[in-house]
Amino acid sequence: MGATADALTELEREIDAPGDGMDRLRLVRIPFVPEVRLHLAEDAIVWWARMEADAGHALPAPYWASVWAGGQALARHLLDHPELVAGRRVLDLAAGSGLVAIAAALAGAERVIANDIDPYAVAAVTVNARANRVRVTATGDDLLDAVPDEVDLLVAGDVLYDATMAARMLPFLCRTAATGTDVLVGDPGRGHLPPGLLAAVASYPVPTTEPAVDSPVRRVQVLRPC
Repeated sequence: MGATADALTELEREIDAPGDGMDRLRLVRIPFVPEVRLHLAEDAIVWWARMEADAGHALPAPYWASVWAGGQALARHLLDHPELVAGRRVLDLAAGSGLVAIAAALAGAERVIANDIDPYAVAAVTVNARANRVRVTATGDDLLDAVPDEVDLLVAGDVLYDATMAARMLPFLCRTAATGTDVLVGDPGRGHLPPGLLAAVASYPVPTTEPAVDSPVRRVQVLRPC
């Protein structure tokens, strides 16, 4: 709780700080999910560099400070299909900014838990849920070696971003689905998904806002285990 509490204090201080610029956080509407507003970095790399300089030590990469294509597609899918979440218990895995968790809450979920191992992401979920006036419980445990209980729907946006993470994530998703829990994954096709493991249920052209991309739009699929 100490690391998360410290991160929350830092983010609240950043949000309340006067001024603007490339190294600031701003509350903005999300291009593909305008129902949701998030505190995001104007430039996540510049913000990260300043925060590390201020702290005097390395900090986790602020993945939560950008909005990723997989999360945008999954959040859009939940809001457009509220029957998937209404009255259900939802777990947003590797939640980052909390976009998908917030969308689930807006779509009528009974309970939403957003999980991420980065204390700053847990803090970001807290401030972003507050900004959208929804209730989301944020946790920082590593869940990938177990199977979540008391969950009706597990959602995960952009979690197959490298081969190492995919090797841990895919068995977890399949184990979870085998218990009867519904699983939905938002994936922009980063090349780490073996064929035949997940099946597409929807596809979206999503505006790209994350750093270092070479196209203004990415085709993102919403997938579930076969």
